[in-house]
Amino acid sequence: MPSRPARLLSAPRRSMAAVLATTLLALPLIAPPAYAQATPPVDTLPLEDIQTFAEVFERIKRAYVEEVDDSTLLRNAMRGMLSELDPHSAYLDRSEFQSLRESTEGEFGGIGIEVGLEDGRLTVITPIDDTPASRAGLQARDVILEIDGTPTEGLSLQESVTLMRGESGSRIQLTILRGGEEAPLDMTLTREVIRTESVRSEMLEPGYGYLRVSQFQSRTGEQVNAAIRRMERDGALQGLVLDLRNNPGGILQAAVAVADAFLESGLVVYTEGRLPDAQMRFSASRETAAPDVPLVVLINGGSASAAEIVAGALQDQRRGVIMGTESFGKGSVQQVMPLGNGEGLKLTTALYYTPNGRSIQALGIEPDVAVVRGRLEVTESSRQLREADLEGHLRSRGEPRLSTEMAERLREDYQLGEALNLLKALNVLERRDR
Repeated sequence: MPSRPARLLSAPRRSMAAVLATTLLALPLIAPPAYAQATPPVDTLPLEDIQTFAEVFERIKRAYVEEVDDSTLLRNAMRGMLSELDPHSAYLDRSEFQSLRESTEGEFGGIGIEVGLEDGRLTVITPIDDTPASRAGLQARDVILEIDGTPTEGLSLQESVTLMRGESGSRIQLTILRGGEEAPLDMTLTREVIRTESVRSEMLEPGYGYLRVSQFQSRTGEQVNAAIRRMERDGALQGLVLDLRNNPGGILQAAVAVADAFLESGLVVYTEGRLPDAQMRFSASRETAAPDVPLVVLINGGSASAAEIVAGALQDQRRGVIMGTESFGKGSVQQVMPLGNGEGLKLTTALYYTPNGRSIQALGIEPDVAVVRGRLEVTESSRQLREADLEGHLRSRGEPRLSTEMAERLREDYQLGEALNLLKALNVLERRDR
């Protein structure tokens, strides 16, 4: 009876809850959209649960201390549906949808921080390199208790992110709790327009390169290949450190492109989900920027998602040595679906697996060589007198192997120093095998 729903919608005395319940009951009779045609048959919606939902809706409308419009209640209901699925599914309003697009494209306003919910608490996954967050000293696993005096407890992830976004030049105060500290810390930061360069490269010393990937954006694969070519202009690479520490992830295809820079063939990653289009397999191509360069990959607890795809692929294919500490363990794939009203839906649709069939979800990548973060300290009593310390010693005719600045950096970053040492050892062993 097609005319009946029309009369219900136009009846002036019909409550919104009743209309909502009638509409929900009619949903299984409506043809699904094209992308959902492959879904298995859905059971009829449970009448009792729909009636309870409508009753709750009506009671909020009548009795809540402040008046709430229907649109707000319905959007809150949709947010609730998604937030209870997993920490990464969310309903995105216009501003949130735009913010997600900006961060993927590499430019947004804020403090430069990747956050997630851990045990219901807003937790830092990683600060992005060279941003107010990283310069202020925010660290992975810091818990954000307040944003400008607003407690984060009870806020959704999107609400928290919205609070941290703002005009460039405006100030924001964060109250954080750090593991090992008894009292919370207050930090005041100044927001900036965050333009993130996802790839940075340099030579640690002649023949040994350093490649830092801070996140995976649409052009990260191209930038990695260009960086490798630049480093090779100074001579053949004898070893390369790929630094994925505190990399929160990003675009799946960018992760595949980065892994492909070091792999000539074989599977990189595959995904499995309920829908046919969630079943995907990605393999390396023959065009490879650095197929034979000895490789050490650095990871830590801030390495997540796409960073774990790269580390897992290189580990399974025995292409490089994974060094550092256990990664974050985010092995799910989110699909961003635009809605007709300009808003969006971010929905977890699949899990990804390494070439050997390992699921990273809630497990992470175990490093081949465990090296914790630290600083190399040399005490004065342990330092021996050397020729270079003698007054009037003859100068070397060769270039120093390490600049003073680089030597200090390797003392500060113990993991990086150990990665360089391992690359040198691998080269020694390779020369002996020849």
